[in-house]
Amino acid sequence: MDLGQNINASIDHARKLFTDFGRLVILIILHIIPIVNLIVIGYYARNIRETPTSDSPPKLEKYADLWINGLKVAVAAIIYMIVPIILIIIGALTLFAPLMLGMYRPGMWFIPAGFGGILLASGIIIAFAVAIIMAMAIVHMIKSDSFGKAFAVGEIIGMIGRIGWGRYILWLIVMFIFGIIVGAINSIPAIGWLISLIIAPIYGVFTSRSAALMYLDGVSPGAAPAAAVPAGKKFCMACGASIPSEATFCPICGKPQ
Repeated sequence: MDLGQNINASIDHARKLFTDFGRLVILIILHIIPIVNLIVIGYYARNIRETPTSDSPPKLEKYADLWINGLKVAVAAIIYMIVPIILIIIGALTLFAPLMLGMYRPGMWFIPAGFGGILLASGIIIAFAVAIIMAMAIVHMIKSDSFGKAFAVGEIIGMIGRIGWGRYILWLIVMFIFGIIVGAINSIPAIGWLISLIIAPIYGVFTSRSAALMYLDGVSPGAAPAAAVPAGKKFCMACGASIPSEATFCPICGKPQ
C-alpha cells in the first residue's frame, strides 16, 4: 500500500467514528480528563491491534483493559524519551533560569550558558531520532501484545527497513504536518478549542490506523487492505497474514485472534 492509499484508507476509517455518535462523544469527554484519558490512548491501541481485520473503529468497551493498554503505551513512550527530556530540562534551566531570576552578571555565565546550549540542542536532536524509532516501536508492542517488544530495536529497525526508510520518514513528516494543522485549529478565536476537542479522537483514530497499515508493510510487505479480504479468509491481527476465517491462532506468527 503506497502512502496515498494509506492516508486515504485511514481517513475513510476515521470518518466511521461518526456512525456511532455516542462513542464519539464519550471519547471526547474522556480525552479531557487527566489520567482517565489513558482509556482513549488504549482505544487507539485497540484500533492498531484490530487493523486490518476490522474495517471500522472498534467498539468502546472493556474500559479497564483500555486504560491498562493506554498506560503501557504511555510508560513505553516515557522510557524512550526519558534521556532527551532530562537533557532538554537541564539544558534549558542552565541556559535560561539565571537570566529569568536576574542572576546574570557580565563575564560569569558564558561557559555554563554554552554548556546548557549544548545539552539543550543535544536533547532536541536525540528526541527527534528517538521519535523515529518510537513510532513503530509502540505499534510493534501493541501488535505483539508484549511490552518488551517496544524495545526490540533490531526487529523494529528491520521492519522500517522493509517499509523503506525514505517512505517511512515521509510518512512521519506527513503525520507531523497533520498534527500541526490540528494544533493550529485550537488558535481559532472563540470556537477553536471546541473544534479541537471534536477533532482530537478523530485524529487519534486516523493516526493509529495509518501507523498500523504502515507496520503491516514492514511485517508482510504488500499486505492487502481490509476491504480486499478473500472469501473464507481474514487477516491476522498481529502480523497481517491472510489466514482461514475460522482460525483462532495465526499459523504464521502463532498469535491469538
